[in-house]
Amino acid sequence: MKTIRITIALAISAMLIISCKSKSSCSGDECQECATKTVIPNVPRGEQAPPANPGQRNFGGMIPPAGATARPRPQGQAQRPPMNMNMQRPAPQVRTVSLKELSMSDPFIYPDPETKTYWLTGTGGSLYKSTDLEMWTGPYSVIDLSGTWMQGNFVAAAEIHKFNGKFYYAGTWNNHGVCIEQVPRRYNVPLNQTQLLVSDKVDGPYLPLVKDSTFCLGPVDWDIIDGTLYEENDTVYMVFVHEWTQLIDGTMAYMPLSKDLTHRLAEPTTIFRASEAAWSKEMNSIGEATFGMKMPGWVTDGPQMFRTETGRLGMLWSSWGENRYAQGIAWSTSGSIKGPWIQEEKAFRGDNSGHGMLFKTFEGQLLYSVHHDGGTGRKPEIWTVDASGDNLILGKRIH
Repeated sequence: MKTIRITIALAISAMLIISCKSKSSCSGDECQECATKTVIPNVPRGEQAPPANPGQRNFGGMIPPAGATARPRPQGQAQRPPMNMNMQRPAPQVRTVSLKELSMSDPFIYPDPETKTYWLTGTGGSLYKSTDLEMWTGPYSVIDLSGTWMQGNFVAAAEIHKFNGKFYYAGTWNNHGVCIEQVPRRYNVPLNQTQLLVSDKVDGPYLPLVKDSTFCLGPVDWDIIDGTLYEENDTVYMVFVHEWTQLIDGTMAYMPLSKDLTHRLAEPTTIFRASEAAWSKEMNSIGEATFGMKMPGWVTDGPQMFRTETGRLGMLWSSWGENRYAQGIAWSTSGSIKGPWIQEEKAFRGDNSGHGMLFKTFEGQLLYSVHHDGGTGRKPEIWTVDASGDNLILGKRIH
């Protein structure tokens, strides 16, 4: 009966979502008009996965051991950090610190050649700047989401890209007050979407590219995170994660975007599944709980597309492995985003590091930024890498 009720709820949600009949054949203005009619579903919550064991490793914070004092949570709710940031908070003090003093997940560095300045952002949405990659000044608040469903909500895995003279801020926003799907005895799937903001300047302010209160760039009933932008043959694609919490076996997917990046031109295409990589381990098999629950499955996280100097197309992506978080590489055998894709047998880094990305210095050196958790929280690092051949080879840490 639960399955029937969920199916009916999803069918009703699908009927509520009014979209363009053919997004590939309409103009940007027409599709923006359609987007304003989108209705975000909110289905009833239900039973989730079993709770983690006392003392068990857990993404979202270690589970306290038996007998320890822990703040109780309402029955049926997952253990996770608070995501809604609507409460007024004092603005953080801008200061200059070394990279080693920063704590940040999913660090993304954009080198701006016009100002010879490096800009660092990531989960949390703050912006830092540097001229030498060692000392960073910030944090700066650069986002204005007034009048949208994202206002006041947490942002994860933020990135900066430049196309046609404008700067685009890709970030994942969530609303855990909205449930888009209830997977029985597994998870109440929240609203997660990677959205695009735009600015004329690299340091913002960044405003929603589509100015509508309920707009979602991806399918509204998909749990979408960690979107990045990639251009191939004059088409800009958003490459993103379709969350394992919804699918069990998480996927990477892509969708082509319109010239003005305001809407998708086609529904998403799956690139690969997490379980296709031998180094990616099923979460319960490695004793890893998620948000306080024993939720089985394989994780996809943090894609970034890149090419070696020989033209080979690869993707950096992350999952969970034998030593918790891990960074891996997939390769396109055709040289196109359309694949097919094959996986490296071993992780690029398997030491509780991941969500890395590549960038070049103003002198042309290829570097790799990544976060690593050595027991004191997630810290950004910068490494040298070699992509002169057909592979990506890790060098030494420089910051």
